[in-house]
Amino acid sequence: MSAPKLDPIDAKIVEELRANARLPAAELARLVNLSRNAVRQRIERLEREGVIAGYTIEAAPADRKRVTALMMIYRRDRMRGAAVLDAIKRIPEARSCYIVSGEADLVLELAADSQERINAIWAELSAMPEVVDTKTSVVLSTVLER
Repeated sequence: MSAPKLDPIDAKIVEELRANARLPAAELARLVNLSRNAVRQRIERLEREGVIAGYTIEAAPADRKRVTALMMIYRRDRMRGAAVLDAIKRIPEARSCYIVSGEADLVLELAADSQERINAIWAELSAMPEVVDTKTSVVLSTVLER
């Protein structure tokens, strides 16, 4: 099934909500030159159609810095390493995990409160019999994040 085709107003609504998901309906209506009710109906339709899949909040304690790391994971059997995937799904600090081509099998993005927590996750995953090796890189700075 292909993605729904957006008309210019739908595209503008999505663009504005990407910039500020808390934008009041009245303000959004003003920006797209529609009534609040018409905007609400369009948003509900976009949600039903899966164009808008959800709304997220990213919050971290003001006095803590987050540590982000990328972990390349090499599984013993790339096709049957479901136990590793299940373990990753249970890690609250796992932000994303990709099955990739090339040398590594998985790329896991972690965001933790400390380097110690990154180390604990590494120890847990690398101790699994299904994991042959890992390579972890800690993010030093962010150039672009969307």
